[in-house]
Amino acid sequence: MAGVRSASIGVWIGVGSRDETATTHGASHFLEHLLFKGTDERSALDISIALDAVGGEFNAFTAKEYTCFHARVLGEDLTLAVDVLGDMITGSLLESHDVDAERDVILDEIAMHEDDPDDVVQNLLAELAWGSGPLGRPIAGTTESIEAMSRAQIQRFYKRHYRPDNMVISIAGAVDHAEVVKAVRASFGRHGFLATTAEPVGPRPARKHARIRGDEGRISRPFEQVNVVLAAEGITRDDDRRFALGVLNTALGGGTSSRLFQEVREHRGLAYSVYSFATHYADSGLVGVAVGCLPGRLDEVLEVVRVELSRIAAHGITAEELARGKGQLIGGLVLGLEDSASRMMRLGKAELVYSDVLGIDDVMARIEAVSLEDVQAIAAEVFSRPELLAVVGP
Repeated sequence: MAGVRSASIGVWIGVGSRDETATTHGASHFLEHLLFKGTDERSALDISIALDAVGGEFNAFTAKEYTCFHARVLGEDLTLAVDVLGDMITGSLLESHDVDAERDVILDEIAMHEDDPDDVVQNLLAELAWGSGPLGRPIAGTTESIEAMSRAQIQRFYKRHYRPDNMVISIAGAVDHAEVVKAVRASFGRHGFLATTAEPVGPRPARKHARIRGDEGRISRPFEQVNVVLAAEGITRDDDRRFALGVLNTALGGGTSSRLFQEVREHRGLAYSVYSFATHYADSGLVGVAVGCLPGRLDEVLEVVRVELSRIAAHGITAEELARGKGQLIGGLVLGLEDSASRMMRLGKAELVYSDVLGIDDVMARIEAVSLEDVQAIAAEVFSRPELLAVVGP
């Protein structure tokens, strides 16, 4: 990236919470924590100091279908970041005392999520959509699964999934390709890690489509607000209609000019926060609306949202909304890729989960090609499907 002085690296592993069994529920997230705890070459403190000493940013996250370890540093410090990440990924000790100490940290994290209304309602929605299956379970695990998980189980999970053929390394910014390849080969070549001749696993295969039935769930919590999500089955990640759904989502609840924001907040004053969303997985997806409101306004909020969804399913959006939705998506895409971390994230995720990595111009062209008829068709389909309703609050 010409003119950029930073460099970002992400190590993407094709394993997430949906790859766990009932007995290893939470193992992906547990491993995310443990790989920071030390190797033969570096202690946990050494790992922290290495990146702090050069002003670097360093973190990781676990999702349902992948895990990512990432760092952002000055271009001249990229080799150091590659070396630290390579050491962590290939040489983590996973010592018993670290497992026990981090177990308590994760239990605290789970308790923290239980105190967050947004997390509680989203976990409830996933459970309503996919039941007790892998997609329906919380990413961090449960208190019971984390307390019961042994070091041996975590180590087996680590060896099974943390393989070079199941990884993508994405780097963007002030980089030289040949130097990057050399640094990655040296760092990730530790412990014979690159000795495998296996072909890359590639994108996660789309198994039988995970159908979603309508359902309703309520969790009573002493929060000040009610958090509610009204959702339905969406589309899979590789569905070409995702661009039309993106425009629809933007027009419906993607900003302050969207229908839901204007109707629910500006015109009626029913809620402070209201937005729509679309999530995509290899074999399933969700579209929905999330609102936080006072308990006494819940029924009216639901009525207003349902009316808007029915209206948009029956009539689609206007030409003005179409143009505005496209502009918002394209502007957000381009502006979001002007720093090295965002570019690294886009490239890494695309390489790992999509069968075809689209360039920015290709994505923009696909968005521009969306018509009113495309949006009408996808709106009529998804908003006629059975309703999921998740409610958390007093």
